[in-house]
Amino acid sequence: MRQAQVERKTNETDIALSIDLDGTGSYDIQTGIGFLDHMIDQLSRHSLIDMTIRAKGDLHIDQHHTAEDVGIALGQAFKQALGDKKGITRYADVHLPMDEAMTRAAVDVSGRPFLVWDVTFTRDKVGDFDTELFQEFFQAFAQNAGITLHIANLYGTNNHHIAETCFKAVARALRQAVELDPRQADRVPSTKGTLNG
Repeated sequence: MRQAQVERKTNETDIALSIDLDGTGSYDIQTGIGFLDHMIDQLSRHSLIDMTIRAKGDLHIDQHHTAEDVGIALGQAFKQALGDKKGITRYADVHLPMDEAMTRAAVDVSGRPFLVWDVTFTRDKVGDFDTELFQEFFQAFAQNAGITLHIANLYGTNNHHIAETCFKAVARALRQAVELDPRQADRVPSTKGTLNG
């Protein structure tokens, strides 16, 4: 079973989450940040990865610690659930349209964490969420999941749509990359024989 549970407690946040890579995209997300919840809902639904997240953070200061730490914990759970990565597809890329916006996401479940972020927002906030925190979330996720993740918004004018295409594109790419490939059987998809960096 490709499942994981992670608890992360610091002086800034208290997070408990669980994921199931072979789920149906059911989600129950409560971070205390409405727009972040909405985006992670999309991540779960369109990746078909079941997610339950409970996060309490120092929102009286700002949303940075909560957004980053949820990304950290989610990445840790993703890595844990993948185990030795035997039989996975590994690579995937998606072009995701939403009305006037189009975003491309590409992922390599490589064991080598890296984020390329080519997304520009024209507003400082979407709802009450700081747009700079989208990059922080994905950076924390990619680093702790041990994946190479490229996200590029190709065009768009509505900042909500741009953000949402990022999460949906990543979701669809993750869904494909972690799918079990029957032709791989029990092999790790690497000539090195390992995907642990």
